[in-house]
Amino acid sequence: MEHGPLSVFMFLCLMKKVIISIRCVSRQYQVGGTVVRALDGIDITITQNEFVAIMGPSGSGKSTLMNILGCLDTPTSGSYLLNGKEVARMDDDELSRIRGREIGFVFQSFNLLPRYDAVRNVELPLIYAGVGRQERYRRAVEALEMVSLGQRLHHKPGEMSGGQRQRVAIARAIVNNPSIILADEPTGNLDTATSLEIMNLFCELHSQGNTIILVTHEEDIAKFAERTVRLRDGKIAEQ
Repeated sequence: MEHGPLSVFMFLCLMKKVIISIRCVSRQYQVGGTVVRALDGIDITITQNEFVAIMGPSGSGKSTLMNILGCLDTPTSGSYLLNGKEVARMDDDELSRIRGREIGFVFQSFNLLPRYDAVRNVELPLIYAGVGRQERYRRAVEALEMVSLGQRLHHKPGEMSGGQRQRVAIARAIVNNPSIILADEPTGNLDTATSLEIMNLFCELHSQGNTIILVTHEEDIAKFAERTVRLRDGKIAEQ
């Protein structure tokens, strides 16, 4: 029996808990009289505390896959198991709970409310979760301090740089202590130096136990991940 580094790595991977299992997943859309296959029979397994980058050219299915992983969309066919449970069998309440408490979302365009300050923006998931005012504030401040924005608590998005706004978005994503963070082109609107700061922050979150799934078109950004899944024409080209 082989006991080299590769076999040890494979053994450790097998010992990790599988949190996402996608099997033969397809997603079709009707565009006029044409059926578009955004995803075409893909298989992906992601284990707890993995850092995975998803790459591919425009139209490859990256965004569709991210929406399915985040329970924002459902496959036309195939199976998506999240923590061992079939997502297709979940009702609206359970899907809403998962999106609010188990998955944190980070977007390229930040998606912050301009009239609210940083604390209020970060509090929003807690409001939807029914958390009381004092506890909301405490947790929002704690999350902002974790992303080094303790001095910007009451600044509005228009008073912040792009990097600071993305840090607010990340604080909002982690305020409910989710196990999975989905980041869709989180450095797409940032300069190189700020992108590096944001990716170092994702690496820190990964080191604390979060599973990170990152969509990017930038090879330099994908290198921060442990594994890269490449899509082409709705199929897995490499993983």
